Amino acid sequence: MIQEIKEHILNVEKAAISTAEDAEQLRIKYLGKKGILPQLFKSFKSVPVEEKKSFGQALNELKQMVESKTIKNKAVKGTNSAQEQLDLTRPGVTNNSGNIHPLSSVKEEIVDIFKRIGFSVSEGPELEDDWHNFSALNFPEEHPARDMQDTFFVEKDPDWALRTHTSSVQVRVMENEKPPIRTISPGRVFRNEAISARAHCIFHQIEGLYIDEGVSFADMKQTILYFAQEFFGKDAKIRLRPSYFPFTEPSAEVDVYWGLENEVDYRITKGTGWLEIMGCGMVDPEVLRSSNIDPEKYSGFAFGMGIERIAMNRYQIPDLRYFFENDIRFLRQFA
Repeated sequence: MIQEIKEHILNVEKAAISTAEDAEQLRIKYLGKKGILPQLFKSFKSVPVEEKKSFGQALNELKQMVESKTIKNKAVKGTNSAQEQLDLTRPGVTNNSGNIHPLSSVKEEIVDIFKRIGFSVSEGPELEDDWHNFSALNFPEEHPARDMQDTFFVEKDPDWALRTHTSSVQVRVMENEKPPIRTISPGRVFRNEAISARAHCIFHQIEGLYIDEGVSFADMKQTILYFAQEFFGKDAKIRLRPSYFPFTEPSAEVDVYWGLENEVDYRITKGTGWLEIMGCGMVDPEVLRSSNIDPEKYSGFAFGMGIERIAMNRYQIPDLRYFFENDIRFLRQFA
């Protein structure tokens, strides 16, 4: 019986395997449930005791040789199979990687621009009290911004509301720091407005504040022009239009030239070619007094911009709502 096993070993050693099918047939012949090796192992019980050792060694040698031949041809089998099944017309499989949201990307770029000219970053709570959100910013009790049409108030306590601007952070900075103050406040704000291609009830702002001795309107304009040319390009054009804000005087709206080259341009700019990107102005003396800063000694300017509007200009996005819908098809464009 040992001689029979040696003959099998010799046959396996000489077996020529050139295809995956040859390797599979060899495996089934020797290792299958009804193969040669299972039958030989069953006969092990009937082998005389003095021959069991040599018989077992011969069986193991045969088994290892068959497994070795089979394993060696697995690579051949996989390669041949892959080559035989390769279809060059099928679309490739890609690994989808995450990416920064366009609003986050724009915010980081804006923050970096202002950091280069000495502005620090300040943050504050999104649920704000009346003093920091309104009163300290020179909003009279009867001001329209206090009405429900603009603000999300807390139902059980009308002295609290979701902040309508990040100017509330500036108030906190002025209360806790002494001039000179140069800071920007990025964050999410909330207003009870109708959602459309140009507006949303949730949006993001970056507001800036600079207070020191001798700060002028010219300083503010030059700072804003610096930002526009750093962000939109050295040829960027801005214009300032007179406006009104309770916490600044004089006040202005800042527009950047978008252009009028296609239908989207006309729709977003209402046919003017200019896109409003921020409000600004000289800090009202009453606001300085509210934070215990002497308006006779110090002056300053403040500005606030909507990140969505600027991102729309940067990426030529026609509808502001895209930023909030989490449509993966939209977000993948910024990978």
